[in-house]
Amino acid sequence: MRKLTFAMNLSLDGYIAAPGDDLGWSVPSDELFQWWSDRVDATGLALYGRKLWETMSSHWPTADKQPGATSAAIEYAGRWRDMPKVVFSSTTSTVDWNTRLVTGDAVTEITRLKADDGGPMDIGGATLAAAAMRAGLIDEYAIVTHPVLVGGGTPFFTALDNWVNLTLVETRTFPDGVVLTRYETKR
Repeated sequence: MRKLTFAMNLSLDGYIAAPGDDLGWSVPSDELFQWWSDRVDATGLALYGRKLWETMSSHWPTADKQPGATSAAIEYAGRWRDMPKVVFSSTTSTVDWNTRLVTGDAVTEITRLKADDGGPMDIGGATLAAAAMRAGLIDEYAIVTHPVLVGGGTPFFTALDNWVNLTLVETRTFPDGVVLTRYETKR
C-alpha cells in the first residue's frame, strides 16, 4: 500500500494561498527549496488538483530554460517533469509532462492508487486534498509554516466530520523562521 502525504507551504494563520491566490509570502530560502526538490525526487506519484496543476505547469516545464535559471531551479524543473503525476479535473482537457488526467471521482481513484504498489504519493491542491482528508486517505501531513499572517484565502485544512489523531514525526527549522512539522495519521 502506498503512503499519501499532503505537503504544502502554509501561513501561520493556516492558509496555503492568500486572497486572490497570492503566493508571494511563501518564497523559499535556498535550503527550503532544496528540501522541496528532494521531496519531488522521492515522490513516486504526485496528485494535483486543477488550480495547483495550472500553477505548476505554467512555470516548471520550461523553468530550466529561462535566462538566469539557477542550478537549483534547473534540477527542480527536471525532477518535476520526470515525476509521474495525476491531475484531477473535470474542466482540464489535456495534460503533459509525464501526467495522466482523471475526470471521474477523485476519492475512488485515490483509493485505487493507494492500493497499488509503488513509491510514496504526494497530494496537492486545497480542494483535492480536502476530499482525500474527509475520506480518511491522508497518511501524513507535511506542513511548512511561514511566519506570516495573511488574514484569509485558501485554507490548508477542511471541515471534518470526525477528529483525526496525529503523531508528530519530525520538526525542522529553515531560514527566515520557517518551520516544518510532519505528522502521521494514527490508524
